Amino acid sequence: MAYIDYYKTLGLTKDASAEDIKKAYRKLARKYHPDLNPKNESAQRKFQKINEANEVLSDPEKRKKYDEYGENWKHAERFEHAQQQQDSERAYSYKDFNNFGEENYSDFFENLFGKERRRNARRTSPYRGQDYYGNVYLTLREAAQTHKQTIEVGDKKLRITVPSGVANEQQIKLKGHGGPGSNGAPAGDLYITFIIQPDPVFKRNGNDLYVNAEVDLYTAVLGGELMIDTLDGKVKMKIKQGTQPGTKARLKGKGFPVYKKNGLFGDLIVTCNIRIPAYLTEKQKKLFQELQQS
Repeated sequence: MAYIDYYKTLGLTKDASAEDIKKAYRKLARKYHPDLNPKNESAQRKFQKINEANEVLSDPEKRKKYDEYGENWKHAERFEHAQQQQDSERAYSYKDFNNFGEENYSDFFENLFGKERRRNARRTSPYRGQDYYGNVYLTLREAAQTHKQTIEVGDKKLRITVPSGVANEQQIKLKGHGGPGSNGAPAGDLYITFIIQPDPVFKRNGNDLYVNAEVDLYTAVLGGELMIDTLDGKVKMKIKQGTQPGTKARLKGKGFPVYKKNGLFGDLIVTCNIRIPAYLTEKQKKLFQELQQS
């Protein structure tokens, strides 16, 4: 993925406080949220970048690494380990030099130049390319459909296929799409983590979806039919007589697609919320009173 200045994304500077970051994120997230910008791909991409910036800058440990290593912050541990090794080698060489005796003069230079040759050999030896890591943000409905998506890797654009049914924070590896190798060594790999944004209608648990349905009082008492939202449109669901508030109904095969299992779906669990009329006509009140007395 291309390097992004997370502070610039949120309209902040590096001296921003944690509270500044929180306020900036909330303000921009409300402005560019996909629900408020339907079919606006530019706003959706902006929203993804805002989420990514907040994910890093709101975490003190991640922010510390980002401030110190910039675009390489995800590989901070690797750099620190390499630095420790280098410091250790220097300390060891210094110790050897202080303990050096005249009788070992020729041995010392022989060892010194031998080490230098080995270091030069390491510098010119093949070295596998660096692995790249990045997030791809999806809506729930996008994650439910196999589709093509273009992402940026460095200064290149890569078109990938997103399979239906991917889970939130699921990671896939694209072999050979990381950093280039040196001296004929293979390129690194690209690791993509899918981040699925909350949906205003459905809640997901595994392959099952959950949705709330408003049932009017009369249908709940007498029974009938109700149109229910699914990912594929609306379907009819029967409402039994005497349906109680909080009653759950399961619609088989109307949930989320199962990852890499073509034609298999989870279920849709519908929770019935009984809507009590707030205002009644005098005639309606009288009818309810008659029912109460009977």
